Amino acid sequence: MKNFIQKFTNIQRDEVPVVIASGFFFFCLLTALMVLRPAREALGMESGLDTVRWLFLGTAFFTLLVNPVFGYLVSHFRRFTFVASTYLFFAASLFVFYLFLTLAPESMGQISGRVFYVWYSVFNLFNTMVFWATMADTYKLEQSKRLYGTIAVGGTLGAIFGPWLTSVLAVPIGTANLILVSIIFLILGVFFAWLVFRFSSTEAFASAAGDSSLAKVDRDAVIGGSAWEGFSAALSSPYLLGIAAYVLIIAVIGTFLYFTRLDLVAQVGDDLDLRTTLFAQIDIITQMTTLFMQLIVTGHIMKRLGVAIALAILPVIVVFGMIGLTIVGTLATLIVFEAIYRAVQRAIMRPARETLFTVISKEDKYKAKAFIDTFVYRGGDVVGAWTEGLIGRLGMGLFALATITIPMAIVWGALGLWLGLQQKSKVQEQDILDTQEQGDRLDNNEAAPVGS
Repeated sequence: MKNFIQKFTNIQRDEVPVVIASGFFFFCLLTALMVLRPAREALGMESGLDTVRWLFLGTAFFTLLVNPVFGYLVSHFRRFTFVASTYLFFAASLFVFYLFLTLAPESMGQISGRVFYVWYSVFNLFNTMVFWATMADTYKLEQSKRLYGTIAVGGTLGAIFGPWLTSVLAVPIGTANLILVSIIFLILGVFFAWLVFRFSSTEAFASAAGDSSLAKVDRDAVIGGSAWEGFSAALSSPYLLGIAAYVLIIAVIGTFLYFTRLDLVAQVGDDLDLRTTLFAQIDIITQMTTLFMQLIVTGHIMKRLGVAIALAILPVIVVFGMIGLTIVGTLATLIVFEAIYRAVQRAIMRPARETLFTVISKEDKYKAKAFIDTFVYRGGDVVGAWTEGLIGRLGMGLFALATITIPMAIVWGALGLWLGLQQKSKVQEQDILDTQEQGDRLDNNEAAPVGS
């Protein structure tokens, strides 16, 4: 039975504690996030789609401001300290919103609602970015190919549990108290992050990672450097620049689909219950498909077909999906297309993309990754939102959107293949360096004089 479970999940015995802690860490973070998502969507949509586009712009601006602050924490504090500080900061700011809602509810108007929308969007990005940066710093490349799919199951379960918890608790305890629920799960997430750091520093896990030196060095040492190095590293390294371009295209195409869905649902009618039901159906289909893929497919795809193929699957789906959507153009077609898109994005593409960061320096895993996953991603949101809005105002429709999206998806797929090859090349280069260093150490030992 043990061998069957290990074969099914790709988890080795000594990796089990770290993987379980990682899964619960992600579960708590996504639960905290998704408990508040309905409130964010409701507040953001109150003033219409054009307001949402401006809020996207505001989010990109504030992520640019927050990045140097996060870079400072990375440069001056130990790993667990700056990881915990990030989540506790968001928990504290959530408590401020809670005080406003309970002590001065009349002050929560449209302006404060927009502030919450932007804050939530920044929280959303840093919430998942810090988690995956921690994973990239915990697991080796070979482990990430096997384990990221299983670990991501924790996030998917949190994404399902959070909205369910909201539907159950919203009426009995009120919307304001849901913020306290989110804070509790953030604090629990910090606890499981501590377990990840603790378990991953053991000799057993180091052996499973294929690096016996891991447990003998201080893996929680201060990274150092400048708070601004994430910007320069992301723009000066061809590999990181390729990842940034890949992320930018993800954001642009995802935003195209997001606003297309809003437009098609709006055409169905003005009935709020009908719209809510349609959105819920898309989410249910997506989450169930994602969960199945994460449990059965993801680890095996990356392990057997490689990261390059895993990164290219979603662009291929976008090409055929946009062709089908242009020909048929119905809401049902969009629901099927978007459900498949989001499931593959979360179950296959995202874990594969996160493995790209396992072969770079510790500093870049946090600083450059923060810049790419927050500002570059939100920049793509802004480009996608305003491009889609311009196409809509010109009355050009789905065909014009497809003529832009399909060439982008082809470039996107080519980038994915290139990044997968570059990752493999970096691993080979590192293996050669490691072999040379081992040889040099042996030569030095043989040449050392023997004392009497």
